[in-house]
Amino acid sequence: MGGLSVAYRTLLALTASVSIAALSAGAAHAQAAGGTQLEEITVQGQNQGQATGPGGGGAPTIDGAPGVATSDGYVAKTTRSGTKTDTPILEAPVVINSITQKQLEDRQPQNLQEALAYTPGVKVGAFGFDPRYDSFFIRGVDVTYTGIFRDGLRQFNAPNGLFRLEPYGLEQISILKGPASAIYGASSSAGVVDLISKRPTDYKFAEVEAQTGSFNRVQGAFDFGGPVNADGSVMFRLTGLGRNAGTELDAVKDNRAFIAPALTFEPTDATKITLLGEYMDATTGGSAAYQNDYDANFVTRGAIRTPLASDDFNDFRQKQGRIGYEFEHQFNEFVTLHQNVRYSALSTRQEYNGTQPVPDLNLTLRDTGLLVDDVQGVAADTYLLTKVETGPARHKILTGFDYSYLKYTEKQAFGTFTDPNDISKPDYDDAGAFPAYYHQTQKLFGVYGQDEVEIDRWRLTFGGRYDWFDSDFLSKTTTTTPRDTIELQKQDGGKFTGRVGVSYVTDFGLTPFAAYGTSFVPNPGTVINGSVTKPTVGEQVEAGVKYAHPGTNSLITASVFNLKQKDGVVYAVVSGLNQQTQLDFRNRGFELDATGAMQNGITLQAAYSYIDTEISKPASLDGKQITAIPRHSFKVWAGYDAKSGPLKGLGLGAGVRYEGASYGDNTNRSQIKNDGRAFIDAKASYELENLSADLKGLKLQVNATNLLDDRKQFCSSDYCYFDQGRQVIASVRYRW
Repeated sequence: MGGLSVAYRTLLALTASVSIAALSAGAAHAQAAGGTQLEEITVQGQNQGQATGPGGGGAPTIDGAPGVATSDGYVAKTTRSGTKTDTPILEAPVVINSITQKQLEDRQPQNLQEALAYTPGVKVGAFGFDPRYDSFFIRGVDVTYTGIFRDGLRQFNAPNGLFRLEPYGLEQISILKGPASAIYGASSSAGVVDLISKRPTDYKFAEVEAQTGSFNRVQGAFDFGGPVNADGSVMFRLTGLGRNAGTELDAVKDNRAFIAPALTFEPTDATKITLLGEYMDATTGGSAAYQNDYDANFVTRGAIRTPLASDDFNDFRQKQGRIGYEFEHQFNEFVTLHQNVRYSALSTRQEYNGTQPVPDLNLTLRDTGLLVDDVQGVAADTYLLTKVETGPARHKILTGFDYSYLKYTEKQAFGTFTDPNDISKPDYDDAGAFPAYYHQTQKLFGVYGQDEVEIDRWRLTFGGRYDWFDSDFLSKTTTTTPRDTIELQKQDGGKFTGRVGVSYVTDFGLTPFAAYGTSFVPNPGTVINGSVTKPTVGEQVEAGVKYAHPGTNSLITASVFNLKQKDGVVYAVVSGLNQQTQLDFRNRGFELDATGAMQNGITLQAAYSYIDTEISKPASLDGKQITAIPRHSFKVWAGYDAKSGPLKGLGLGAGVRYEGASYGDNTNRSQIKNDGRAFIDAKASYELENLSADLKGLKLQVNATNLLDDRKQFCSSDYCYFDQGRQVIASVRYRW
């Protein structure tokens, strides 16, 4: 860390020099010669946050978190997730896919996987039906642990302690494709998924919703907020949800209680601070899979339609919370200070049990287990946004530093149904006999800078960052080993990452672009052969085109990419045990995303992706494809909201998700190769005020996922699962 003070002083000097120059420029703002003035997107306060406006009626409006993201129905316009500035998505030289508030309301996703299901290049369901974790792949890379951000800050996860998402608490989801370590620090080479929380609004609103559906589902939710005082300088929002439900597996629950308060204080037009909090208590199942048929070498031959677990000892209870703030102060029209800080924590108690037959050995394996995790994390990001002009060039310059800290502890215990010390006995926790124990602390500090340059129609982005990290890892795997004799494994080091991009904005809506970036992430809590894993590094080159037809509410993005990753952490089941390994690989492909909304109420979202994966290391897997990643996938969702006539108030929607064949393990065994499959989803809704003015604000809606209940076997990392079956949810919402 010796170079830290030098880099820190250098950053402060750079920040000061740029800021002083901008501050001394005064209030006058000269227009750049020859610059192209694009149409300004204005977000009216009363329209923020509600896709259909207060009361559920009225004309279509701009939704999204104020100052963080804006969208018009299905089509996102801006998001800070791409560059940490207000650059329009059309102009940014990166691929940004967005899931807007309108899309969330229409599809009613129950978890992050369902919310991302129609995003190009995203693979969900790699582990069949599994409500325990928000796990998914982007462009063939598992981003579960290192690619999820919340409100621009990294969301920390440990091997079995992963924060879970409640979609009802979100305004929008932004998916930034490609390496973004240059501005976000430790993160996945495939991209960043930024979950944007609901925020206070400057108008009063409220809604309550009740749901019922498959597997005895009962759910209630509320969301309300608005100004607290007369001048509107203090605003609040409170969002909550409670659910009691089963699932297609009898031993797996889907219960949760969720509450998310938010408060915004604007003492002046130049200063704003928003407090964001959340608490969730959720219970699901520790074993959420099906039995596999093993051969004599304990290699799976496929899944059988018998649940792995009984419900005697299978509760997975997780309590999680976060509290933080976003501070913004505008010194003048040229210089703005941003600071985002969050503390988050979770605790889990995961019971599990399972029965696995091994017919070749005339053997049935039975076991139970208990995992207890505690995870804490602090993330803080401070940066200046400085806008200056140098001749014909306009600059948006970021200079910042951030700090993050992760600490987690995991205790593991194992037993059998016939063991006299069966861990399902209630006194097991008090016995203190956990045979396995893991503890890690990880610290990262980074300094970064970025310059977005606008010259006539050209948009150039340059960014660079240096991160320092250190990690302490301690583990024991037997009850006979005293903890004070275990060797502490230490890691430390640093890494430079960068990003450069260029785009050209035409006056007829076409924007070609190209970009290159690198990534770096120390892996949390991973051990291979008794040693902590190496940090994962990656790089990607990408080129494409964006098109927004003038006068329409639409956006089309097409791109080709070549992504390389070194020392990526992957999981595989070997001899019935889930193990970690590291791979070097390259993924290349093509993506197409088209989203549009017409004045007659028709909305359309279509996506196609081609991903060709190839492992290069270890040598035993050279040339093999990465498990569970299909080469071809196609997704389309179409909707219609009647605006007038006898069907006014009726909303219909339907979608198809198709993916091609893939392999069930990294050795590409043909015995567990996954066939192609397609799923059909549907939605119908009706605004009851069209029957009677007294029913204004009432809306009925029914959603179905996997409508045809097509449940095929899907294998991933040497274990086989079944796709999630049909789920139908009916809701009634009252908004005023």
